[in-house]
Amino acid sequence: MDAAQSRTAEADPAAAPAFRTAVTADTAAVVELIESAYRGDASRAGWTTEADLLDGQRTDPEGVAAVLAAERGRLLLAERDGALVACCQLEHRGDHAYFGMFAVRPERQGGGLGKAVMAEAERFAREEWGANEMHMTVIRQRDDLIAWYERRGYARTGRMTPFPYGDERFGIPRRADLEFELLIKPLT
Repeated sequence: MDAAQSRTAEADPAAAPAFRTAVTADTAAVVELIESAYRGDASRAGWTTEADLLDGQRTDPEGVAAVLAAERGRLLLAERDGALVACCQLEHRGDHAYFGMFAVRPERQGGGLGKAVMAEAERFAREEWGANEMHMTVIRQRDDLIAWYERRGYARTGRMTPFPYGDERFGIPRRADLEFELLIKPLT
């Protein structure tokens, strides 16, 4: 990228980021990004957070390492000017792909970056894996986030799975009724 393109990318927050697959050396930066987007006061700088639902961690180095080691998976990173600004997990599950561990730096939320990451994830799943659908699970109490996904073509299924209460690797719940809902989007 030349200097003029670099200035354009900085001036236009919706400009496409550079995408690449994460490697082991990215683990600490990915954990920091995910934690900043989901938990604690830092997450409140963005438009969406789990801080009102959960305390504790969202992930840890071991969780990220497991995603990196998954034979049928990929951890997609989005960077601007060499800085990590967003990420997502993709896992090939036969005729569909699973989308998870989605995080956008809180101060960068609301500017189109999340849409760009989702579009790249969907493109990759469709073109590289031949996936017909993208699946994801979202805490059903996150109405604003689910509405955002619905505007991007994801449909609620009503199929719920329980939150892993008692396993602090996924956070410390602030309420007793948390559960995940499966959302699906056709990719063809």
